[in-house]
Amino acid sequence: MPWTVGRVRISKFVELETVGGTRFILPQATPEAIRALSWLTPDFATGEGKLKMVIQTLVLETPTRRIVVDTGLGNDKQGRSVPVWNNRTTPFLQTLSAAGFPPESIDMVICTHLHVDHVGWNTRLVDGQWVPTFAKARYVFGRTEYQHWRDHSEAADETATFADSVQPIVAAGRADLVASDAAICDEITLIPTPGHSPGHVSLHIRSDGAEALLTGDVAHHPCQMAHLDWSSTVDSDPAQGIATRQALFSRFADTATLVIGGHFDAGYIKRDGTAFRFEAVRGGGSA
Repeated sequence: MPWTVGRVRISKFVELETVGGTRFILPQATPEAIRALSWLTPDFATGEGKLKMVIQTLVLETPTRRIVVDTGLGNDKQGRSVPVWNNRTTPFLQTLSAAGFPPESIDMVICTHLHVDHVGWNTRLVDGQWVPTFAKARYVFGRTEYQHWRDHSEAADETATFADSVQPIVAAGRADLVASDAAICDEITLIPTPGHSPGHVSLHIRSDGAEALLTGDVAHHPCQMAHLDWSSTVDSDPAQGIATRQALFSRFADTATLVIGGHFDAGYIKRDGTAFRFEAVRGGGSA
């Protein structure tokens, strides 16, 4: 079920679900520590303390635009450090089309950052060449983020990702490099949220008095709301990431702002002592 935020509709498309096996990304999230956060179960963790996470794409429908936010892993990609992320053959585009969102109907793609699991469907392989998947769309990249990965892609999977999922967009003349606090349209403004990556941004949606926040990877999992100091192993600047979580969650805690993560479902941030907890909201609805 889609979420309605004023005159904006948000639809979710999950590309990959995982349960457990996430210690490589959040090593402090041990089963014992997760079980101690009873509010995580059953929406965000199992009774055994295993994390529930997804790789997902969101589609926003505003009165004037259709916007894809983050594009997952993609098909046919190679050179990824996680084996199951290579040579994928999923019906992701068919699923989008069946839901009423064929690629040619998309006006804009926004990437919160340029990591491998957020840019994959930017491109698709056609006759041996990587071409924009959403051929009519403008692709919005944070300028700081793009310049960092253009100049500092050193790990093998980062190099492959930039080459097959980012640079072809620029070469095709479809990229717009914007400030980290840019106003994208009447309903959507970017919020600078660095730490996980140098130019990471989140999306703030405001329409008819309702609000939503798409956090990207400020937190990979809601357990990081309770433990702000639990940093991802792939954060570029862990200290900055902690400060960003503190500031962003403080800003939106105990408000009616619907929050959707890059790797977890929707809910509301609540203050809980000196930190926060996340109250899940199931099945779509209105913010």
